Amino acid sequence: MIGHLIFRLAIWFLLTASLSPINILIGFTVALLLPRRYTEPATLRDWLQVLWKILLAIPLAYFEAFEMMVRPHDQEDIVLERVPSQRSPQLIFLDVFLITFTPKTIVLRFHNDCYEVHRLRPKISPRSKP
Repeated sequence: MIGHLIFRLAIWFLLTASLSPINILIGFTVALLLPRRYTEPATLRDWLQVLWKILLAIPLAYFEAFEMMVRPHDQEDIVLERVPSQRSPQLIFLDVFLITFTPKTIVLRFHNDCYEVHRLRPKISPRSKP
């Protein structure tokens, strides 16, 4: 229960961007009043892996943004990425955040245990084609 409360408060503070006493009270109240889904708990290993991927995604996002300014990305495609088995809703949310955080990818929808991801790719030059 404490994990869900902390997770909900963290999302509240990220959305409101305010740590005023009244906002903390409102966030705490909202976090307690929201219904809780009972699912299998995620393992600590899964949480640490996702958090590590998020830390690695920050410099990657800057690199991709710079690369898009230098080289145009005209090619786009939609791919399906499989969700790891027995993923909790919180980890699915963080996976979607991680994919959408980088400028070249965005999750369009989640269905059938897959993320539908829209990707941008650089233009393929005529010399690089076989």
